[in-house]
Amino acid sequence: MSKRLFVTFSVLVIASMLLVACGGGAGAAKTLKIVSSLPMTGANLVISQAIVNAEILRLDQAGGKACGGKYTVTYEAWDDASAALGKWDPAVESENANKAAADPTIIAYLGTYNSGAAKISIPILNQAGPLVMISPANTYPGLTHAAAGLTDPDEPDKYYPSGERNYARVAATDDYQGSVLANLMVTLNIKTVYIVDDNELYGKGVADSVNQSATKLGITVINQEGYDTKAANYKALMTKISTSNAGGPPDAIFIGAVVDNNVAQVLKDKVAIMGDNETVKFIGPDAIYTGALIEGAGADVAEGVYASAPGLAFKDLGDVGKKFLVDYTAKFGSTKEPYAVLGYDTMGATLKAIEDVCATGGDPTNRKAVRDAVFAIKDYDGALGKWSFDKNGDITLLWFVVGKVSGGSFVEFGSFLP
Repeated sequence: MSKRLFVTFSVLVIASMLLVACGGGAGAAKTLKIVSSLPMTGANLVISQAIVNAEILRLDQAGGKACGGKYTVTYEAWDDASAALGKWDPAVESENANKAAADPTIIAYLGTYNSGAAKISIPILNQAGPLVMISPANTYPGLTHAAAGLTDPDEPDKYYPSGERNYARVAATDDYQGSVLANLMVTLNIKTVYIVDDNELYGKGVADSVNQSATKLGITVINQEGYDTKAANYKALMTKISTSNAGGPPDAIFIGAVVDNNVAQVLKDKVAIMGDNETVKFIGPDAIYTGALIEGAGADVAEGVYASAPGLAFKDLGDVGKKFLVDYTAKFGSTKEPYAVLGYDTMGATLKAIEDVCATGGDPTNRKAVRDAVFAIKDYDGALGKWSFDKNGDITLLWFVVGKVSGGSFVEFGSFLP
């Protein structure tokens, strides 16, 4: 059995224990367990911790109870990364999913962060009830729907062996994110771009989407290539790119990668070879929109980097979103991580599904009943605004925030639709 550490948060367990100690019997609240599976080891801890904090906050606001106090709801945050890899680990994610599938008290699995991890867990959970899975972060389109030129012919059906969907997400997908990023390039007057990616499902997928969208907008994509995420440095790659545009550098480099795939080192070597991020722009997707990039590369090196992420700029959030930020800051301190908002709505949607099952006389310990209620969510009034899940499990809200590093942190550039 794996010796990895599970970071565990249980809400109101003491209260349920007291009920048992007092001989609660038939009046004792039953327990519903929610777990998350996110990388709590490595550079992505910054993002994952913000998601977990937001999920804890939302459950706390419900008092750790559901259905008029008939059920106690507990939450555990599981790590799907390993110290050996320093990032998400396929073996650990598989173990997490199988562990959840085997525990009948678990009625929802919140995750994953990495789209490649979701490929592993969706089919496992699909055959366990099915056990509903809600991701606050996955953006690869093929997990839920086909996207021309971006997904495999057998996607997404191959992830659902039971023939029934069990996976939903509150993050808009990369077929839309690629369009937002390409339009950003037009706004920045970028004419030529060199694309690199980390060869993973998410990284290559978002890079392919940017390539497709940029080409449609008349931007010249000089080349797209994968890079070795374990290399000591990328000076040779950056030297090659520096002369790739008729002997000179491109206007921009786009990187499709998660931050823990050595993105900080790529950025350091890009700046060393081609100058700052105003001279040759450095642009990335949601997985580099994090303080972990700035910490890894250094504030001076990261200055001027652009990145996008699903959701709205904090300044554009509605009343629920603004209250969330106030409450989050009061409990955990301020955050600039966009995924905190998505984590809050992920837990919120899960709790709504439980309440909806009870409201119709159903049994929230029944996994299929909870799954059905998740897919029936319409016009949910969350921190992101009012949104629904469509028949594929995709969120209907397609906004993306774009940020630019300035003075050691990401500063919101604005909110954009594809």
